[in-house]
Amino acid sequence: MEKGQKLYEGKAKILYATADPDLVIQYFKDDATAFNAKKKGTVDQKGVINNKISTKIFEFLKSQGIPTHFEKHLSDREMLVKRVEIVAVEVIIRNRAAGSLCRLLGIEEGRKMVSPILEFCYKRDDLGDPLINEDHIYALELATREEIEDIKKYTLKINELMSKFFAKLNLELIDFKLEFGRYKGKIILADEISPDTCRLWEIGTGKKLDKDRFRHDLGNIEEAYNEVLSRVSQ
Repeated sequence: MEKGQKLYEGKAKILYATADPDLVIQYFKDDATAFNAKKKGTVDQKGVINNKISTKIFEFLKSQGIPTHFEKHLSDREMLVKRVEIVAVEVIIRNRAAGSLCRLLGIEEGRKMVSPILEFCYKRDDLGDPLINEDHIYALELATREEIEDIKKYTLKINELMSKFFAKLNLELIDFKLEFGRYKGKIILADEISPDTCRLWEIGTGKKLDKDRFRHDLGNIEEAYNEVLSRVSQ
C-alpha cells in the first residue's frame, strides 16, 4: 500500500495517509526520548524492532478479543492501522513500583502492588503529561464516562493478558502505558506496545529489558530490545 501525505509526526512514529480514508500507515522511527523529551537520542534499528514487537502483541491481543487499530504488518518499519481520533488521556497500569510512582509516593523500586494501580495522564507534552483523575477528564471533556469505563475495562483485561503472555517468556510486566482512540463510535486500542511503552524485567535476575536502559544510561539498549523481540517471536 502506497504512502500518501504525512498526517502527523510524533516523538517515535509518523502517520501517513493512504488511498483508504479509514486506514493510515504507522512508521516507526529510531528516535528515542525520555523525561517528556528532555532527553533525546537515537537507538539503531529501534523502529524496526518495535514495529515487529508491536505486531506480535497486537496480533495476540486481537486473538483474545481486544479491539485494536492494528490491521497488518507492511514492512520493517511500517504497519497498516485504522485511522483513529486519539483520546487525549494516556493510561498507565502499574504492577510494581518504578519510575515516577517511586518519586511521587516515596516508595522503593520493585515494590509489588497489592492490586494493579491504574493512572490517567493528560496527553499534553507542553504541560509534562500531568497526572489527572476522572473528574479532570470530564471537566475538560477529554472523554465521556462511557468511554472511560470502556478504557478501564480494556486496560485491566490487557494487563491480565499481557502479564501472562510475558510471564511465559520469563519476563515480568512491571508497568506500561496505553493510548486509545475513537473509531466509528467505538473505543479501540491504538499507538504501540513495545519496550518503549512497557517496563519489562527478566524474572530471576531483574535485568531491565526496556526504555529504562536509555533513560538511565544503562547501555546495551538495542541488545535489550532485540532480546524482547526474540522472546515474543518464539
